[in-house]
Amino acid sequence: MAKKIMLGNEAFARGAYEAGVRVVSSYPGTPSTEVTEAAAKYDEIYVEWAPNEKVGVEVAMGACVGGARSLSTMKHVGLNVASDPFFTAAYNGVNAGFVVLVADDNGCHSSQNEQDSRYTGRSAGVPVFEPADSQECLDYMKFAYEMSEKYDTVVLMRSGTRVSHSRGIVETGERVEKDIIPYEKNIQKYVSMPAMARKLHVAQEKRLAQIAIDAPEMECGGAKLNREEMGSQEIGIVTSGICYQYVKEAMPEASILKLGLVNPLAMDQIREFAGKVDKLYVIEEGPAFLEEQIRAAGIEVAGGKDMLTIQGEYSANMIRAAFGKEVAPVVADTSDAPGRPPLLCAGCPHKGLFYVLSKLKTTVLGDIGCYTLAALPPTSAMDTTLCMGGSITMAHGFEKATGSSKNTVAVLGDSTFFHSGITGLINMSYNQSTGTVIVLDNRITGMTGHQHNPASGKNAKGEEAPAIDIAAFARACGVKNVVEIDPFKVKELEEVIKTETERDELSVIVTKRPCALIVKQTNPPKQISADKCKNCKQCMKIGCPAIEYKDGKPFIASERCVGCGLCKNVCPFDAID
Repeated sequence: MAKKIMLGNEAFARGAYEAGVRVVSSYPGTPSTEVTEAAAKYDEIYVEWAPNEKVGVEVAMGACVGGARSLSTMKHVGLNVASDPFFTAAYNGVNAGFVVLVADDNGCHSSQNEQDSRYTGRSAGVPVFEPADSQECLDYMKFAYEMSEKYDTVVLMRSGTRVSHSRGIVETGERVEKDIIPYEKNIQKYVSMPAMARKLHVAQEKRLAQIAIDAPEMECGGAKLNREEMGSQEIGIVTSGICYQYVKEAMPEASILKLGLVNPLAMDQIREFAGKVDKLYVIEEGPAFLEEQIRAAGIEVAGGKDMLTIQGEYSANMIRAAFGKEVAPVVADTSDAPGRPPLLCAGCPHKGLFYVLSKLKTTVLGDIGCYTLAALPPTSAMDTTLCMGGSITMAHGFEKATGSSKNTVAVLGDSTFFHSGITGLINMSYNQSTGTVIVLDNRITGMTGHQHNPASGKNAKGEEAPAIDIAAFARACGVKNVVEIDPFKVKELEEVIKTETERDELSVIVTKRPCALIVKQTNPPKQISADKCKNCKQCMKIGCPAIEYKDGKPFIASERCVGCGLCKNVCPFDAID
């Protein structure tokens, strides 16, 4: 045994490693990304970045059927993408252990919604674990594989921003190699036809009922998975995950029932705990997942969502206030700190494109990525963002509704294109759209921390891999008009966008320039000539964090400038050098 300080996500990966996992297939998504990155550092594990979460779950399920313990990780909205295979795999059960790890994002730190994956786990009919710290991330992961094989079930491991991205002391152990479990043909189990599925559903419900019965006696990491911590009889609190940490800090005198297994609920255990306290409370972030089920079981709850909120994250102070206790002083008062609006990085290849789109007053159906920031000033060059790949399909629908695609484009990144843009492009081609699709190829998956994708030329372990040619792929989809261009060539780009959006045919523009954070600029910082500058403020419109408006004129802060030259390209008076 060794003690290390680990990120929750690193501890998840370590738990998978110690459990003998052989195959990991995932798509990056904050706050889950580091699990797969950490797993890739173990030579004993095959690790890949899949094009999307659906593929990741299917690959991991295939490995599970083939007899190897497997893992697929994603963020909460990624579980939507993976729901098709996930829900059916929940019927099939497993050969070797199979865990799907999902990280929710209460507070929308990096996401378009706050959906609660506990409901997905309950709807799919799989056990859902919820660890509260890094040590539990490791312990729960190891236990999940034992449970997966014991009960013949897929397991959903639910994390969140605070657990995934907090560090804690973790006791690590050695890897226990698991032999490949021989595959035996069994169409009743693995062929999801209606006749088989009906029987599999019955079996699924039976194992869930058995898990609920067994849960109070389950032990993980030397402690009960669901454990009572008795204090004052006056207040009893049912909680789980990160809220357990807040409750322990805010209400140290209270009795607590900490649930490690949040689906299925061990309702008899909860009822027994409720009988030991005067008043029962339920503290959970998000919707009243636990509270509604506990109330529905006829157990009286003194307080829950009526005391707190469905939206956002909780804190120890929020819980103190809900119970009428004095709120602890805030360590630092940041109320007077100057605001810093989110901006694309200095040298970002997307800046040139969105400068031009803003200038042309183009209607932009956008997508999920760093470039979503282009919706904000100064470019304000994006009209919609729905989901991964939604830009292309929404642009197609927009055209069919309005009868025109003139001066309208769909914009999405290279990784997003491979994730879920391909089918949308095929749809546009097949249904003879006249729209324009712009793929922002910056050679990396930028938003989640520079993970490789099918266009980058490297795999999850950093090894050389085939780089899929986006332009060639578009032509293979039947698109005749395909243009590749450097987005910093703003005058040429403007003409290309004007030409392609005026066509009565489908067009694809691929803007090709590497992310500024993976290919460092070596040019000296730019400067604005006071004599030549006419104060037209064109350079201010690109949204570069290195350009300020100071003493009545634009000014380039040399310590933030990377010398990319975009500002020089947009200056009409040649005042930047």
